[in-house]
Amino acid sequence: MNPVLLIGALLGLLSVAIGASAEHLLQQRVDEEVWRWVMTAVRYHQIGAVTVTAIGLALAAQARAADRLRLAAGFLTAGTVLFSFSIYAAAATGAHALTYLTPIGGVTLMFGWLLLVWAALTTAPD
Repeated sequence: MNPVLLIGALLGLLSVAIGASAEHLLQQRVDEEVWRWVMTAVRYHQIGAVTVTAIGLALAAQARAADRLRLAAGFLTAGTVLFSFSIYAAAATGAHALTYLTPIGGVTLMFGWLLLVWAALTTAPD
């Protein structure tokens, strides 16, 4: 098991889940200043998750983990495109129907992080 990669992957999974939950459950209940605090926390959470994951991946740089890591990278890439770029496109064009892709992207991102958890659990560091 690669505990560093596991922690990074779990942090990433939680950053997506918490960010989405805050957006849908918290935003309307707090004032703007508190909302900025929450979004700052989510942003730093995501930066930390990516950094820890990068360290874990560096530790896991083994041929036997390559297929699992490529699969996780594919889902994380697809999830990012579906999630973030649907929001960007909707904001730029006013075509709010594009945001129907956003939750699909969020689930895809979380699945990508779960694939990293799988890679961490099944890959021993050197």
